Amino acid sequence: MNDAEEAARKLFAGPCDFIWGATTAQDLPPERLNEVAFVGRSNAGKSSLINALTGRKSLARVSQTPGATRQINFFNLADRLILVDLPGYGFAKRSKSEAQQWQDMIFSYLRRRARLRRVALLIDARRGVMESDREVMALLDRTAVSYGLVLTKADELKMGERAKALDQAAAEAVRHTAALADVQLTSAQAGDGIATLRTHLAALAQ
Repeated sequence: MNDAEEAARKLFAGPCDFIWGATTAQDLPPERLNEVAFVGRSNAGKSSLINALTGRKSLARVSQTPGATRQINFFNLADRLILVDLPGYGFAKRSKSEAQQWQDMIFSYLRRRARLRRVALLIDARRGVMESDREVMALLDRTAVSYGLVLTKADELKMGERAKALDQAAAEAVRHTAALADVQLTSAQAGDGIATLRTHLAALAQ
């Protein structure tokens, strides 16, 4: 483990507390620290990944019901970085009005947060980049927010399938102006890629 990885491990092992829940764009907390936001399709493994990064079992609630998270949740990591859990998208049973409300709230958050440093866009590695993911990537491109693709549930793929998933996601990323070229492959269950992702995110802390 190099110095950067050890510093990241210590940061994410520090205190991390829920500090705010916003259900509308008008109810966002004051900005004090740099922010990293996590977004993805419903059941892409967002809450599980946040829990794995912070070494906790229930910091972010893991739900078996797609689309359960309906608010933007803010967590203070060691008073150095804010982790932001955004509601999932692409849940088929949502009405068009609910989908529009999600887009309006997320778009407003992305445009308003001057201290938002990175968005981690979670992609289920078993399914790859889907049309709803591309729509969100286009939304992020419009707001000019730097984002990186994070493939989740890598433990459910064979080694050859992992390489293919990475290549396909990287090929999609290069088509988007605000996307980082580097794609992360992770597994919240097995711990694959967690240390590397922590190191990337820790570099954005204060």
